[in-house]
Amino acid sequence: MKNQKFTFIDLFAGIGGFHLAMHRLGGECVFASEIDEQARLTYEANHKQNSPKLFENNLFNKDIRSIAPKDIPDFDVLCAGFPCQPFSQAGHKRGFDDNHHSERGNLFFNIAEIIEIKQPRAFFLENVRGIVSHDNGKTFKTIRNILENELGYSFYFKVVKASDYGLPQLRPRAFMVGFRDESFMNSFTFPENIPLKFNMSDVWGGKCTREIGFTIRIGGRGSNITDKRNWDAYNVDNQIKKLSYIEAKKMQGFPDDFEFPVSPRHAIRQLGNSVAVDAVQAVAGNILAHLKNLTPKNTTLKTTKNKGEWTELLVFIKLLLEKKLYLSDENLNTNKNFLKINKVTTKNLEVEFLLSNLSTIITQNKNDKSQKEITISQIITPEIINLLTSVIRDSNGTFNAPEFKIIQDTLGFHIVKGGNTYQKADILLDIENEKIQKENEGFGIKSYLGAKPTLLNASGNTNFIFKINGLDKSAIDKVNNINTTTKLRDRINEIYNLGGVFEYVGAEKDTMDFNLKMVDSEMPNIVGKILLYFYKDRISSLKEIVKKIAEETKDSDYEILLTNKVKRLLVDILLGFFAGIKWDGAHEANGAIIMKNDGQCVGFHVIELETLKNHLFEYIRLETPSSTRHRFGKLYIENDGKLYFKLNFQLRF
Repeated sequence: MKNQKFTFIDLFAGIGGFHLAMHRLGGECVFASEIDEQARLTYEANHKQNSPKLFENNLFNKDIRSIAPKDIPDFDVLCAGFPCQPFSQAGHKRGFDDNHHSERGNLFFNIAEIIEIKQPRAFFLENVRGIVSHDNGKTFKTIRNILENELGYSFYFKVVKASDYGLPQLRPRAFMVGFRDESFMNSFTFPENIPLKFNMSDVWGGKCTREIGFTIRIGGRGSNITDKRNWDAYNVDNQIKKLSYIEAKKMQGFPDDFEFPVSPRHAIRQLGNSVAVDAVQAVAGNILAHLKNLTPKNTTLKTTKNKGEWTELLVFIKLLLEKKLYLSDENLNTNKNFLKINKVTTKNLEVEFLLSNLSTIITQNKNDKSQKEITISQIITPEIINLLTSVIRDSNGTFNAPEFKIIQDTLGFHIVKGGNTYQKADILLDIENEKIQKENEGFGIKSYLGAKPTLLNASGNTNFIFKINGLDKSAIDKVNNINTTTKLRDRINEIYNLGGVFEYVGAEKDTMDFNLKMVDSEMPNIVGKILLYFYKDRISSLKEIVKKIAEETKDSDYEILLTNKVKRLLVDILLGFFAGIKWDGAHEANGAIIMKNDGQCVGFHVIELETLKNHLFEYIRLETPSSTRHRFGKLYIENDGKLYFKLNFQLRF
């Protein structure tokens, strides 16, 4: 497998055990992240020469929580030895609840978010074997469910020892591997075990009483050789010797010329936190071989879609049939104004549908302008539209809708948005009425056929950080152990009861902070106040929250000012920016199409901007997403020793 060209990212990179193994197999590291300053020194000293772009282009990230996944370069394989202390037998085993050392317990969810956004071909994760049984298996079940069921990857795992692949060390670790494009016919296998390449006598350069060494650890040095907790004392040539980083480096599979520009104490600690290079390389070789046999999925041939994807198709063909879009008032009732539609297409289609007053549509190829005439009534009727509406409304999850097949085959397309989830303009229309005439005008699509549509989806990009002043660190467990049905509200109120004060810090991701400031320089602080009112007092209506904030100022004009600022924010989210992408201030779409629960479509357009603003301000509500999945709602101690608390900003119609 040498010299095979592929790209990978190295998360929770430590000193680069994954990097070393993947580079030997022909991989190029395009992004890495490591928070520990001493480990960063060792990483750069040893990998700068073979991965210069990583450092020249500022792609060696310090805190994985700070980067928006969209800003990570594309890559083939995600590698991550995510923090193991929360799941280790040697630690407190707090698991996802370990917030005592930054947020190391729940950083797996950062990995999941990166996989969800970047869609790599494969992932390769490593952790202590205790993660499999932690919390009676619930932790591992959560990890597997997210990767396999939510993200759609296959999932394989095996508890692997370093000695299984030639290194003289026990070091049992859970290796988790998964693939994006694997069908049920494919089956990845871990490599067969191999004999030891050398033993502990070779490591010490003398006769050692142990052939295979203990697992290298990061703490607890100095135990007597007869102590059951001993891991660093060995009998060599009838003398007791203590393990140093020199021997540990060999046991972990690092080459002799691997440098440690840090103290011996930091060096042994870094090795104890690292992966066994040979074991990683052996498994990675099988991953790469397996990838050769996988065919990338063709999204255009996907027969199952979710409600949103089917609704986009339904809106598309409904507009072809009706050739007009009625504009809505702020309560989703049609007004007398409508937009005549002359053409329907999307950014992703090679074909345009030209409409006329006749009973036909003309399909025109965007590239060669070749045309084909289709009689609408042969494939689309009001009865068919009603049937398709019922099918979508009554189905759940992802599902097949064979009723669409004839229409799709005749029209020659099967998707609207394609693989690009970062699109505000789901559909492009040539429109006209007595006020305007526009070509390729972008409209977003929102549907009430399923759950009420979201305006802003929850993710790490929508987390906001508050520093907690005046609260002793000993309160962290008391607050975080509150697990009532209203736990977020109760935790916040308990913080206040204990004398804590919330000080707004900012968005977790710089990208979100930037986008909010593009709306208004005060918007980040406004969002912080909105979140506290929502989670503390359970007020979900933006209109009511704005009134509460304005009352604090005792300025009667401030409510008008704040209302206008919030209305602008809602419009900019609907038509302009995504939380995870830096925004240029422009609106990609100039309108929105709402499919109501009865299948009727109504529209908003910027020619009636006030109506759109009023609708959003009246009907958008804050919502509480999964606090575990999105890493918020608990006190945590950051690396600066201070207490912090995060809240998430999700908006739904």
